Amino acid sequence: MGVIGHLCEEEEEYDNKSPREEVIEAWYMDDSDNNQRLPHHGEPKKFVSLDKLAELGVLSWRLDADKYETDEELNKIQKSSSYLFMDVIEVCPQKLSNYEDMIKKFFEEHLYIDEEVRYCLEGSGYFDVRDYNDVWIRIWVKKGGLIVVPAGIYHRFTLDSSNYIKAIRLFAGDPVWTAYYRPHADYLPARKQYLETFGLRESTVNAINDDVIYRVDEF
Repeated sequence: MGVIGHLCEEEEEYDNKSPREEVIEAWYMDDSDNNQRLPHHGEPKKFVSLDKLAELGVLSWRLDADKYETDEELNKIQKSSSYLFMDVIEVCPQKLSNYEDMIKKFFEEHLYIDEEVRYCLEGSGYFDVRDYNDVWIRIWVKKGGLIVVPAGIYHRFTLDSSNYIKAIRLFAGDPVWTAYYRPHADYLPARKQYLETFGLRESTVNAINDDVIYRVDEF
């Protein structure tokens, strides 16, 4: 069975979750536009394993968030992927300027030309990514979960109902805050490389202009 077939299997139940699945869970979303902070499970619920996320290029780890400053495992991940820059961000009404506007911006479908690496130290939030059939998968990242969203994949972010996350952002080189929004990012080399690497169908190519490129302090 091909990758697409694997990702379209019936709902999977995790009676015995691995340690990683306790801090990173994923499932197919419903089509409702109601309150982006809700779980939005499909009906019936259809979970997605972390192995299947990896088939889309989304990698994950569970680490000890209470000792991130001295964690050898985090240090190994940084060195192996040459993540040279690191900072910490808190997303909540009290900590983030223009909070409501920024939350809306984070939730617009976009891609980056570099990996997006986020390590949750406190709180939790949702990363949504598109599967091979262009259907949304919601990834719930909680304390101790580290996620790598590959360059070129369409995705978005929102807080959950807790309304708080504190996370480390890791970058290979200087941080770049340019987000490219769909469908105008289809032509980008990073998008084409993602499609070639993970075997996705080619997207429609669209022209791009300055109105659809934004440089903001993205989550």
